[in-house]
Amino acid sequence: MKRMIRLTVNDKDYEIAVKPNQTLADLIRYEIGLTGTKKGCEVGECGTCTVILDGKTVNSCLVLAVQADGKNVLTIEGLETDQGLHPIQQAFVEKGAVQCGFCTSGMILSAKSLLDRNPDADEKEIRSAISGNLCRCTGYQKIVEAIASIKERSSVS
Repeated sequence: MKRMIRLTVNDKDYEIAVKPNQTLADLIRYEIGLTGTKKGCEVGECGTCTVILDGKTVNSCLVLAVQADGKNVLTIEGLETDQGLHPIQQAFVEKGAVQCGFCTSGMILSAKSLLDRNPDADEKEIRSAISGNLCRCTGYQKIVEAIASIKERSSVS
């Protein structure tokens, strides 16, 4: 039996009926239509489904949609502004940290969460923050460099 939930995704309010076993990842992708949240392993190991839920990064494949009732979700689509890409997104492009793109949204959201808490994060902290996100293309160095380059920019919010 479906249950009605209310949540805010990227500053837009939704009231949606969800199944008790429906994941937040499925809700975001298939009900709301935001496909930047990827589905990879579906067991919380790869980080491709990372979103920010009430200010904290989560693997949306492990969160039931009913658990997001009354909460605020930020997906990769919510970062872009009228002025263009978010500074972290732009840094990924400029530093060559995007290859196949499958891990990118999760990496960027993990980086945003870190930099919101600690704008002066060092390399060790950056590597720790993205440790739950797997990348098979870049070898991580360009990703770390992109995140570290944000310190030189004026705003990460």
